[in-house]
Amino acid sequence: MLSDVFLLPQERGNPHTRVDARHPDDVAWSTGNHVRPIVHGAAYFAELHERITALGPGDLLLFADWRGDPDERLTDDPGSTLSATLSAAARRGVTVRGLLWRSHWRRFGFHSEKSRLLGIEVNEAGGQCLRDMRVAPGGSHHQKVVVLRHGDDPTRDIAYVGGIDLCHSRRDTVDHDGDPQPIAMPQVFGPRPAWHDVHAALTGPAVHDVETTFRERWEDSTPLTSNPGRFASSRLQGEDLDPRPLPAQAPPPPPVEGGHEAVQVLRTYPELIAKGFDFAPEGERSIARGNSKAVRSARRLVYLEDQYLWSEEVGRHFGEALREQPDLHLVAVIPIVPDMDGGLSLAAQLYGRRLAMDLLLDAAPDRVALFGLTSPTGYPVYVHSKVCIVDDVWASVGSDNFNRRSWTNDSELSLAIQDDRARGDGGAPRDAFARRLRRELVGEHVGLAADEVPDDPMEVWELMSRTADALDAWYGDGGPSRGRVHVPRPKAPLKGTAVRWRRRGRPALGAAGVPRPPGRLRRIGPPELGRWQELVAPRLYDLFDPNGTLGLTNGLEQD
Repeated sequence: MLSDVFLLPQERGNPHTRVDARHPDDVAWSTGNHVRPIVHGAAYFAELHERITALGPGDLLLFADWRGDPDERLTDDPGSTLSATLSAAARRGVTVRGLLWRSHWRRFGFHSEKSRLLGIEVNEAGGQCLRDMRVAPGGSHHQKVVVLRHGDDPTRDIAYVGGIDLCHSRRDTVDHDGDPQPIAMPQVFGPRPAWHDVHAALTGPAVHDVETTFRERWEDSTPLTSNPGRFASSRLQGEDLDPRPLPAQAPPPPPVEGGHEAVQVLRTYPELIAKGFDFAPEGERSIARGNSKAVRSARRLVYLEDQYLWSEEVGRHFGEALREQPDLHLVAVIPIVPDMDGGLSLAAQLYGRRLAMDLLLDAAPDRVALFGLTSPTGYPVYVHSKVCIVDDVWASVGSDNFNRRSWTNDSELSLAIQDDRARGDGGAPRDAFARRLRRELVGEHVGLAADEVPDDPMEVWELMSRTADALDAWYGDGGPSRGRVHVPRPKAPLKGTAVRWRRRGRPALGAAGVPRPPGRLRRIGPPELGRWQELVAPRLYDLFDPNGTLGLTNGLEQD
C-alpha cells in the first residue's frame, strides 16, 4: 500500500501548509502522474528552453532556485541564455515569477550579484524575479523547481524538480566534458569540471502540489529580508522587494493516460528566529520524515547518489536500518573529492563525511559500498545529484542532500515517487520510475546500456564492485607520480587502490598496453584527517552543516 511508505498528512508534521489541502482525507499524495528522469544538465536545459519558448499569453512560468546565472546558455545557441529565454517569455505575455536565494556576500565567493542582475533583466521584460533572504542563520534557499502551466491546455502542464541549478557548470552530458561555462573549482577537477546531476520531469495532478509549494513562498507575509543593512542596500539600488499578486491557481492537471506514478511532495523549511513562514511557522521536515519511513521499509538495497553524505545523524539514520535488516545493502555514489580545497573548509567537509561513513561501515562493513566517479579523461566527476532509491520501489529526487542542513536548516523540495502497481512484497514493474532511474544511473557508471543492467540487487552490487575494482587496479598499475591528488585508501573491508590524478593534462595511465576498463566507478572510504584538521574540524563543522531546528540538540532524533 502507498500509505506503508508515503507520509500520511499528520506525519508531515506541518498542519499549516495547504500542499495537501486538495487531497482526500488521510492522503498526502497524488496518483495518475507520469515522472520521467532527466540525467545531466544539458538534457534538462535543452528541454526547458524548448518548453519555455513554446509558452504564450495566458501561460504561467514559476521558478525557484539556489542560484540563477543570467548568461548561462541553455543550448549551444548564444542567444539561449537564461535571462534571454525568461525575458522573451515575459515579453510574449507569459506570467513569469521567480525566487532566488539572495546568498551571502559575494566577496566570500557567493553569487548574490548574479541573482540581482537576472532579476533586473526579467523585471524590465515584464516578469518579476526577486531575491529571497528568509533563511535561518547560515542557511539558504536551495529548492530547484520550474513549473509551467498552460492556460489553454492543462495536459501540457509540467513541473521540473531535482538537483540541477539554473547556473554555470551544470550543462554537462553523459560524456562529462563539462559545461563550456564552468564555475571555479579545485584544480583537480580540471579546466571544465565534469558534473553529474539528476532532475525529474513531472506531468499530472502532482504539478498542482509543486506549484502550491512555490505559491506558499511567494505569497507569504514575511518580508523578503529582515536584515536592516540588506534592506537599506536593496532600497538604495532600487531593488524590487514587493511580490506582485499571482493569477488564481488553476485546478490540478488531469491524470496522465497510462500514468502509474504516485507522487508525494516533500519539503524542508527551518524554524526562523524572527517571524516564521505563514505556511510553516515551526518549520517543516517532511523530507527527513519521508526518507525515514521509506528506509524503514528497505529489505534488500538502498541506492544513493549525493553531493555530501555528511553528518552523524545521516550515518546513524542509514546505519540503524542496516543493523535491523541483515540482508540490506547500501550503495552510495558521491564526489571523490570535495568542491572546496581551502584548508579550513576542506577539513570541515572531510570531518562531516567521516562522521557518516564511519557509522555506516561500523553498522555493516560487508554491506556498504562507497563509490566516486571519474570522467573518460580521468578527472574526478563532481556528483551533485540527490537521489535515494529503496528496493527499486520508492525513489526520491530533489534538492536535498544527505546532511543535517538539508533536513533541518535550508529550504528544500523533493519528489517521492512510487509506482501504484507495486506489490505488497516489494516488487515493482520493470518500467516503474524507481527501477528505470536506477538502471540508467548504474548503466552509466559501469559502462552498460540501461537495459543491460540487472534488476536483482545482489547482481547490481557485484557488477558495481567488479567495475570499481577493475578501474582501481588499472589506475594502481600506473603507479604514483608527482602532482597527483591523493585520496586516502578506503578502510577495510573495502578493497581497492588509492585514487590519484594528475593536476594537469591526461589521467594516469594503466599498465603498458592495457586499455582502460569500462565504467567510471572508484572505491572510496572515510578520509584520514591530519593532526591540525582533527583539532579545528569539529569546531568548524557546524558552520557548514547547521541545525535549523531551534531548541533541540539533534533535530533529526525527533523523527
